[in-house]
Amino acid sequence: MKVLIDTNIIVDVALDRDRFFIDSEQVIRFVEQQEIEAYISASTFSDLYYIIRKSKGHIWTLQFLQRMATLCQVATVDSTTINMALTANFRDFEDAIQYSTAALNHLDVIITRNPRDFPVATPRIITPEELIQELTNTP
Repeated sequence: MKVLIDTNIIVDVALDRDRFFIDSEQVIRFVEQQEIEAYISASTFSDLYYIIRKSKGHIWTLQFLQRMATLCQVATVDSTTINMALTANFRDFEDAIQYSTAALNHLDVIITRNPRDFPVATPRIITPEELIQELTNTP
């Protein structure tokens, strides 16, 4: 399964967000165990750096992002992606970029804590909890 990991999942792990950490960390474990093929949108890295650096500092954040770039494929964001996002019917432009990145890279799933932010049927939009259930209930 090829998945795009949304920004909020990675921030949950980096900042150890109590309420969300366990499930988001399990998503990363699935990547480490090669149970899923994970992608992160290239445009997400600047967002992640900006958000995480405020709490963890420059060096820690760069090391964390290097780990993410090693574990996950970096999905291209180019003019086609941006043009698709500009015409997508999304309330949030960052989510439109995530959707366009997943669609143009032929990914199966977007994993996010905010599935309502993605008003699409394809790719599938699932939460970390749904991914965990799907992968642990498969014989």
